[in-house]
Amino acid sequence: MSALTLIPRLSILAALVASATYVHFRGRVRHRFGRQITDHSTFMAPYNAMMYLFSAIPTTPLAELERFPNLRILIDNWETIRDEAIALRDEGEIRAAAKVEDLAFNSFFRYGWKRFYLKWYDDYLPSARARCPKTIALVDQIPEIHAAMFAYLPPGGELRPHRDPFGGSLRYHLGLATPNSDLCRIYVDDQVYSWRDGEAVLFDETYIHSVKNETGAGRVIFFCDVERPLRSRVITAINRFMIRHVVKASQTRNVEGEKVGALNKVFGAVYAINTTTRKLKESHYRLYYAAKYALLAGLAYVVFLAF
Repeated sequence: MSALTLIPRLSILAALVASATYVHFRGRVRHRFGRQITDHSTFMAPYNAMMYLFSAIPTTPLAELERFPNLRILIDNWETIRDEAIALRDEGEIRAAAKVEDLAFNSFFRYGWKRFYLKWYDDYLPSARARCPKTIALVDQIPEIHAAMFAYLPPGGELRPHRDPFGGSLRYHLGLATPNSDLCRIYVDDQVYSWRDGEAVLFDETYIHSVKNETGAGRVIFFCDVERPLRSRVITAINRFMIRHVVKASQTRNVEGEKVGALNKVFGAVYAINTTTRKLKESHYRLYYAAKYALLAGLAYVVFLAF
């Protein structure tokens, strides 16, 4: 391999390693090194590092709501939003996915978490238009919102520490029907927030975060992804391209007949393979990890040669 081809490849590899290292050490809470290697945040690190670099707001775990005045309309009308959410909850419409086709939140369902989508980086879902017209009318006035849903966490429910993969957005939570207790809370890096009815929080979901509901009451919130403001028109255009053409492919449905994105169709097939590998992990722990890291090393080598 000549120096003319080796240098660009080494530069790309160095950029990946540098950005992944930054993501790993960003914040005070970190994954174990072994988990970080295979976590999606490692593979998204070059893109997300670009988002942090050009962010027009401080890249802290919790963001200042005052920087997003358009979101104020949601708090001002939180009871209207709550009424539509509670009607859905009481009829059992806020629920887990019926099939393995929700890549973004599949692991959450095992802990009792449930959702009803209004939109997911695309147009509004037909079921949401029919059931939540008032909430949709409010969201439609806020172009920065690219995803919206109602999310339910049962009494005693939790979500384990994780990062979300996409740094081009921020996460907004508005309390609708919560325990109104410090025992129902989210940890974002080293920051703690407890939900209250009619109150909101905005945070960077690419920091490690986790949730615990140690009360006897369920928690219903309005959950949105808000576009991260950036200091460059070019980088903003790149981020909007990702939103419209890549993240959009992770769309899923509330009911039969609604559109399922390409990424979720692939995810269903991969999940079936993953079920087999989990059985291998349970029966041959060391063999599983040896094969896993060998596969990753081989994949990295193939990608290196491709460039």
